[in-house]
Amino acid sequence: MIKSRLGGLALVAGSIAGMVAMIGHPTGEDLFAPGRLVPMVRMLVGVHALALASLPVLFLGALALWQRLGAADGAAMAGLVLYAFALVAVMNAAVFDGLVSATLAPELVAATPPASEGWRIAFHYNGQLNQAFARVFVVAAAAAIVLWSVAILRTGALARALGWYGCLLGPVTVFAVIPGHLRLDPHGFGLIVLGQAVWFIGAGVQLWRIGDPERPGELAAARDQR
Repeated sequence: MIKSRLGGLALVAGSIAGMVAMIGHPTGEDLFAPGRLVPMVRMLVGVHALALASLPVLFLGALALWQRLGAADGAAMAGLVLYAFALVAVMNAAVFDGLVSATLAPELVAATPPASEGWRIAFHYNGQLNQAFARVFVVAAAAAIVLWSVAILRTGALARALGWYGCLLGPVTVFAVIPGHLRLDPHGFGLIVLGQAVWFIGAGVQLWRIGDPERPGELAAARDQR
């Protein structure tokens, strides 16, 4: 059993770490600006290392959320499975975008024709891999939030306002990304991270406030207070 307060703290901390990583994420223009390659590569590695470190923290919080919503609840369980799938996808996206790009970018800048064209192709291909995994994350995480939100509305385990927000956030996110209305560049992906962070921080704060009832009647009383 994961303590609710520990899980709530994990959701808040992991979400804040993700937002900080996106705020510090350099753009392509920053990376290849004259004289800025070395500091931007360091920044690229640093923000993605922070993002990668936040993923197991977020999963710890997701486990506590699943327990609070009811381990036997089908929607809560499906949400946990989808979110685990989403975290694996975004882990791959972060590795390609942060660690592999940090290796390719100096090689691309230092190369001269005709070798430079090969490095350019490799850098572009790496970017396409990052985008593909990022899209998988967006869809899977949005679906997980919707499923958890349905469980919230059905069980009343957390505030219903959070459930309604999640039911709206998930479809809006998918319909913005899949047709290409929202690009998954640092700004577009950062907007998605922000929207999800609001939901997870809200859930984390409520898990912290609810605490860990020792008697079955305490959980029911905590739900009645909302």
